[in-house]
Amino acid sequence: MQLTYLGHSAFLATIGTTRVLFDPFIRPNALAKDIDVDAIEADYILLSHAHGDHIADAEEIAKRTGATILGIAEVAGYFGAKGIEVIGTNLGGKVALPFGTVHCVAAAHSSSFPDGSYGGVPMGFVITPTEGPTFYFAGDTALTYDLKLIGERYKLDFALLPIGDHYTMGLTDALVAADWVGAQKIIGMHYDTFPPLVIDHAAALAEAQAAGKELHLLKIGETITL
Repeated sequence: MQLTYLGHSAFLATIGTTRVLFDPFIRPNALAKDIDVDAIEADYILLSHAHGDHIADAEEIAKRTGATILGIAEVAGYFGAKGIEVIGTNLGGKVALPFGTVHCVAAAHSSSFPDGSYGGVPMGFVITPTEGPTFYFAGDTALTYDLKLIGERYKLDFALLPIGDHYTMGLTDALVAADWVGAQKIIGMHYDTFPPLVIDHAAALAEAQAAGKELHLLKIGETITL
């Protein structure tokens, strides 16, 4: 499996031959100015919640590529009304897709569309592919005991966790979350994009190492194989 970081919480995972895009926020992100949105191909777009910094490019990319958007019922309804193919889900639901299974799990956060309308509840996703590693995309979440359920039910190869603090958990809480979900390897997200989210990279890597965790702070546009 290949994973490309597109900035903030946006990732493109290539699982077998299927391209799965998570929380695309690219055009409005000054740090992602070198990412060519027009070149992004996707078969599925998974949206953790309705905030603008997670859905900004979803409509454009879905309409250009024909991708199906998966999200909580309110998010799916919003994009379905725009003529996009959608899969509406809710907390606890599992969806079988050609690349594997998506399990929608709780995230402790808020959710509204950019116009202020209700966006349903936020989610995270546990991806169990038919081939390749099992992983957890946390979306925007605080540290919550719900995370322990993931560790009890899954054997994760890695987890994508927010580490920027302020709006989500910071790294210290994310390291606890990694223990609870059973992930040794952490891909950091939701950091540096806005002034309150700027982190000290060297300090973060040192803190993770001291906790016995493998933290990856990818460069925007960087692709890794997992």
